[in-house]
Amino acid sequence: MQFRRNSLSNEQLVDFYKKILLPRMIEEKMLVLLRQGKISKWFSGIGQEAIAVGAALALNEDEWIMPLHRNLGVFTTRNMPLHQLFKQWQGSADGYSNGRERSFHFGSKQHYICGMISHLGPQLAIADGIALAHKLKREQKLSLAFTGEGGTSEGDFHEALNVAAVWNLPVIFLIENNGYGLSTPANEQFRCENLVDRAKGYGMEGVLIDGNNILTVYDTIKGVRDYCIQQQKPYLIECKTFRMRGHEEASGTKYVPPHLFEEWKTKDPVINYENYLLNEAVLTNESIQFIKDEIKHYIEEELAIGFAAPSIVVNTANELKDVYARQSIVNSQRSTVKRIDNSDPGFSSSSTGGDWGEARFINAISDGLKQSMRHHPNLILMGQDIAEYGGAFKITEGFVDMFGKERVRNTPLCESAIVGAALGLSIEGFKVMMEMQFADFVSVGFNQIVNNLAKIHYRWEQHADVVIRMPTGAGVGAGPFHSQSNEAWFVHTPGLKVVYPSTPVDAKSLLIAAINDPNPVLYFEHKALYRSISGNVPDDYYEIEIGKAKVVQYGEDISVITYGAGVHWALEYANLHKDISIDITDLRTLLPLDYDAVKRSVQRTGKVLVLHEDTLTGGIGGEIAAWISEHCFEMLDAPVVRCASLDTPVPFNIELEKNFLAKTRLDACVQKLINY
Repeated sequence: MQFRRNSLSNEQLVDFYKKILLPRMIEEKMLVLLRQGKISKWFSGIGQEAIAVGAALALNEDEWIMPLHRNLGVFTTRNMPLHQLFKQWQGSADGYSNGRERSFHFGSKQHYICGMISHLGPQLAIADGIALAHKLKREQKLSLAFTGEGGTSEGDFHEALNVAAVWNLPVIFLIENNGYGLSTPANEQFRCENLVDRAKGYGMEGVLIDGNNILTVYDTIKGVRDYCIQQQKPYLIECKTFRMRGHEEASGTKYVPPHLFEEWKTKDPVINYENYLLNEAVLTNESIQFIKDEIKHYIEEELAIGFAAPSIVVNTANELKDVYARQSIVNSQRSTVKRIDNSDPGFSSSSTGGDWGEARFINAISDGLKQSMRHHPNLILMGQDIAEYGGAFKITEGFVDMFGKERVRNTPLCESAIVGAALGLSIEGFKVMMEMQFADFVSVGFNQIVNNLAKIHYRWEQHADVVIRMPTGAGVGAGPFHSQSNEAWFVHTPGLKVVYPSTPVDAKSLLIAAINDPNPVLYFEHKALYRSISGNVPDDYYEIEIGKAKVVQYGEDISVITYGAGVHWALEYANLHKDISIDITDLRTLLPLDYDAVKRSVQRTGKVLVLHEDTLTGGIGGEIAAWISEHCFEMLDAPVVRCASLDTPVPFNIELEKNFLAKTRLDACVQKLINY
């Protein structure tokens, strides 16, 4: 192993030694504690320290790193106190995630480290978003994301590289190729000779280096950093290395041929660097021993603090409170927005002041987006074909001329990477609206939404200021892959908010509210309502409170609790059956649900029908019916009835589609309930 110091001083070389030795000695101590039963789990990076330490040294301290679970050297090089890290590993309330996350699945904005999720690949797209933020702010910075050789098989790896290349983003993708994805060897993961060869396929530069040589890692990343910033382009680095322990300690190493351990033992990144410093007379055996004693003392001192941490005190109220970010902490601009409370049928637009005018559902959405873009200079729109083309439904038509291509961005067909990039932008202070061309396509970005966006605030108090617009619903003859109602996929996920307007005024005002909200919001907009529904809409910048339902009309015989197209089906039915006094509640928000409004509706009639376009099994109607049965049983005069669409995919043929939709069964359900 050949070390080249280049222009590094003796003091820097010694500092590098201390930096690479610290994680090694911490790990050795952790393995002792693991055998003693004092910690529960450990992912060892022994043998790979040069990569994590070298990368952290090469970047500025205010440049974000997306590490994985074997990169202790990133955390220690960023000077995170060991006692705090130890509390994190112990699940202490004094750790970085209040006991809510394990080992290295946490982040720290103070240290510019983004917490990973177990799915590995999604980290790469977050780096795209952070790099895009630097580019938009004209900052001379980049981001760096780690992945393993196994992670390069994931779709997220390819999507992230493609987006970074297409958008010319200053981001470094760093592959730690240690030969094994858990127990699966590299020859069962890929067929290219070297993973860095993939760089050319994405139109970027790449380099293969010795990942066990800290000076090579440092010097390479330092030079690549300059390249990425000057050229505003991404770069792929593959570091060859080896882990001397199992994937995690419980998995063992029996699957690894013994000769590999002997071979890589001679390439130990700590020992070889230590010998180099001895040979160069930068250090002596005595000074090395002094450094080791100093680090050992530090470790013991810090562990004593960590072990003294009090036992966690469970507070359910805090657990629930911390699922969502508070609006006040990130939205100082909200003070200028006006709020409509049109939750009662007696609401009059004249009570709000300002001008109101007739608008179609689709124009109300477009107007809400336009006003939000003017109100929030840090709001970025992203989606397929949303720029010059104006989007599949023309909602953003003309936006490029008004706001420019930096803020209205066409994306490659990389839904997962774009959701991840949206999160990265949010981490750097931007607001993001991403348009799924059809709600059906969200399935290929599902992991980023339910595991990254939804959980990040609860995990390490990082908000995700992202709205995903979801053109949804059937009734337009679009078949199984452009007509699904998939809102129920997301109402089961704490940390998300889910809104679903049914009228133009709600469409505009709820979209504005969603963009103002610092939490991830899925905004469902029914395609069949775009040009078929019109209504009175304020010209001014108004929002409606997320989580508050609306009484469409009062009634005495039965309650219909619904949302989206179901509101119009219920109104149409009520107008045709004047002999039945129907109480209609439009939920508008599905997460969080307005249970108080549901309860009041039950009190008014005693008979409840939950109506939605989604299929019956697993639809949100089941949750509402169960809640009513549990909390309003004594108010009921009949069992709660659900009216939903067939448990089939959405058919293409119009007659089949009509038969599929819940509207076809609405009369039968009402008659069943009224005659009970």
